[in-house]
Amino acid sequence: MQGLQRFAIRVFALTSKELAHIRRDSRTLALGLAMPVVLLVLFGFGVSFDLSAIPMAVVDLDRTEQSIDAWRTFAAPDEFRVVAQLDDPGQVEQMFRRREAVVGLVIPAGFARDIRRGEEAHLQLLLDGADGNTASQAIAKANAISLALNQKIRVKLGMVGAPPLNVKSMTRFNPEARSALFLVPGLVGYILAIVAVLLTALTVAREWERGSMEQLFATPVGRLEVILGKLLPYLGLGAVQLLMVLCVGAWVFEVPVRGSLPLLALCSLFFLFSMLGQGLLISVVTRNQMVATQLGVLSAMLPSMLLSGFLTPIDNMPIVLQWISRLVPAQYFVAALRGILLRGNGLSELWRETLALAVFSMAMVAASFFKFQRRLA
Repeated sequence: MQGLQRFAIRVFALTSKELAHIRRDSRTLALGLAMPVVLLVLFGFGVSFDLSAIPMAVVDLDRTEQSIDAWRTFAAPDEFRVVAQLDDPGQVEQMFRRREAVVGLVIPAGFARDIRRGEEAHLQLLLDGADGNTASQAIAKANAISLALNQKIRVKLGMVGAPPLNVKSMTRFNPEARSALFLVPGLVGYILAIVAVLLTALTVAREWERGSMEQLFATPVGRLEVILGKLLPYLGLGAVQLLMVLCVGAWVFEVPVRGSLPLLALCSLFFLFSMLGQGLLISVVTRNQMVATQLGVLSAMLPSMLLSGFLTPIDNMPIVLQWISRLVPAQYFVAALRGILLRGNGLSELWRETLALAVFSMAMVAASFFKFQRRLA
């Protein structure tokens, strides 16, 4: 009992010492509190897959009331924005090269005549495929507008009959298809991974460079007490970071919280322990602040962005990268965040992610403990 009490006193003393360092170091406070919010706002507004007012060039070779009504229908919903009316379809490619248009709508001569005769009328849609995401969204928008235009023409001409199959779709969890709802949970995991690793990557390395580690070795403080004393202050700082970015996400980007808050807190706790332990392990191994910072950024930023499912689905990756991604804690945390915030999932749906985060947190802290040795060389 007395041994446990002495253990708690030593951990508390080291935690208090680290908190004093954090309060006196304005750079740590800026990195821990201001940087996550700034990154979330920049990424949230700067990275968006929602496209509107796509620049479109129109080539109307028919020049009739029906052809004018057709291309105005494309521009009416603000999905496409007419930037030029051309006389030759060959001019569309030149506008693509100058990046003045992404879409070209060509209405051939005889368009109105074919409609009046009840024959099949044609529209040609030209796309700049250099940006695949924009091209695919433009095709989807054009197809939807074409269906509406076709129905409008049928009503105007008094055509009877309905298509044999009427398909109605309904989107759950994100009916407006806003990319912010998809990106913000991934951004939370990405930002916390970077900041948490950087915070602890500097702790032990700073002690070695300043020579205070030798003074620490002269005390009866053990390895586990040092590890916990270094982690706990930054765990509290990480909890504040999480609350801040979640509040900003809910307030600025209207991200809902549909699931269990205790489960969200548990997954966040495991994830923060994982990333703080990773940064501490880097700090123990390198013993140099510059090297620790560089290694921390590389080991946290690239995997958390490319292998976590933050931007691209993991199932679309090569099988080798899919296996490697299983070693990235951010993958499980991003999946848990999207499940809790957007779908309202509970532990029955997210037990695999929760268990994986728990294993990673224990593994990182254990690795830091065994790698940290009480010797100077």
